[in-house]
Amino acid sequence: MTWQVDAAGAMLLVLLAAALVAAAWAWSSRGRRIWAPAALGLLVTALGWAGAADLTLHGDAPRTLLVALAAGLAVLGGGPVTTSLFDLVDADDGPDTLEQAGQLLRGGAWIGALERAGVLASLVAGWPEGLAVVLALKGLGRYPELRNAGTGAVAERFIIGTFASVLWAAACAACVVLA
Repeated sequence: MTWQVDAAGAMLLVLLAAALVAAAWAWSSRGRRIWAPAALGLLVTALGWAGAADLTLHGDAPRTLLVALAAGLAVLGGGPVTTSLFDLVDADDGPDTLEQAGQLLRGGAWIGALERAGVLASLVAGWPEGLAVVLALKGLGRYPELRNAGTGAVAERFIIGTFASVLWAAACAACVVLA
């Protein structure tokens, strides 16, 4: 087993691990206000580091660790960040709007996690067409609920949530691809 990681590669792994820990803490009701922005900041830092640093991650073990950290962060971190974004969007509408949308679009957290996993897997595997498959499945699966919702707020939250989720997973995948 080859394990060759320089300081820059180790720093990327540390940044992704720290972002993953922050994302896990962001799932707590009180932690989301602090740890979701922290996870976002750490992901942006890791993304910048992966793109700017000349790093070495050779061998199966470091690459596997990199992909595992990015995948965990994509799946785990996207939920609290997306929910925090909804809090910003709903600041003027009141807290009931998000709750009503959640009642109409049940299973959103699980669907979002699977969506982010699919986006990350397709981008890391070098198959960007997989994005179209993932988004088509999500859109077609949600179409009856969106059509019968009777309000634009539900469709708006579906679009905002999808964009936030896909952008988060794409940023996680970019850390792998750039390394």
